Amino acid sequence: MQKEKIISIRKLSQKYAYESIQLHELIARKAGFSGTDHKYLGFFLQKGSLTAGELAGLTRLTTGAVTGLIDRFEKKKLVKRQPDSTDRRKVIIVPDSEKIMQHLEPYYKKFQDETENLFASYTDTEIEIIESYLEKAIQLILETSSPLKK
Repeated sequence: MQKEKIISIRKLSQKYAYESIQLHELIARKAGFSGTDHKYLGFFLQKGSLTAGELAGLTRLTTGAVTGLIDRFEKKKLVKRQPDSTDRRKVIIVPDSEKIMQHLEPYYKKFQDETENLFASYTDTEIEIIESYLEKAIQLILETSSPLKK
């Protein structure tokens, strides 16, 4: 591939990342969250109930920061702490997924619908290429960030 084309794609990828951050920050503020807090709610929507330790692993936050995060979500009644029925030392953070969705959906609905329309405009082969690129790019990000965490 030509060097100019690689540079062009890299710049486009950076622009996508910046615009995505801006969109999520704006939605977060409208919904009454910090940019990161609203993204961390997504872990609850994807995974369901989590322990604080599991949430710390997913977010890569310290346990103290996770406690503050859970406190903020609990104050908004988006999660509740529940003792583990098999291990009294553990506390399970149970999301109110319906309430979370009600809280965020007004800001995401149109974007999600339009994203689905955009994907529908591609052939199955093009979708496979996009999916392959995204999977490999995510893997590259994980490999690059891993040594930085130490």
